Amino acid sequence: MTADASRTSVFTPAALQHLITTGDGPRLLDVRTPGEFQTGHIPGACNVPLDTLREHRMELGKHLDENVVLVCRSGARATQAEKALAEVGLPGLRVLDGGMAAWESSGAPVDRGPQRWELERQVRLIAGSVVLVSGVVGFFVPGVHLIGTAIGAGLTFAALSNTCAMGMMLSKLPYNRGPRTDIRTLVASLQDRA
Repeated sequence: MTADASRTSVFTPAALQHLITTGDGPRLLDVRTPGEFQTGHIPGACNVPLDTLREHRMELGKHLDENVVLVCRSGARATQAEKALAEVGLPGLRVLDGGMAAWESSGAPVDRGPQRWELERQVRLIAGSVVLVSGVVGFFVPGVHLIGTAIGAGLTFAALSNTCAMGMMLSKLPYNRGPRTDIRTLVASLQDRA
């Protein structure tokens, strides 16, 4: 394990893979969207989208203990999930260091489904396209270039706050949602894995 700059405890992909291989693996909660989860996830992980986790954290907290590792694409959403669960009395949960990106880079096993573009890539496409178009149109229509400036300001804020409004909006699209998460099915799954 490595220490994160915040209070969140992180688990390296190698340490997690070792625990899973030895049969002492923790519960894995993947807080990405169902669409992202379907694309690829750690075998045995349970999908609990961040929005669902926040909304039902009291109920979910009753079925979890400290032997949980939270997973997302890079670690940012998992850290948010850790903070939400700490609010209901589950301190000390761990986050997969580097998320699925680090897990896949380490060569660890991944259950794969239909491939989709990751949210981060979608954000880059939309933001880049808006900046490009507003820059070109700005040569002919005064003031349009300010749209690109607004996008740049939004991306700067996203980096500083470790949140992304555009990513949150894109995650609501049907393409990214995948199957709807039912809280009763989710709780039953957590009880079965206890």
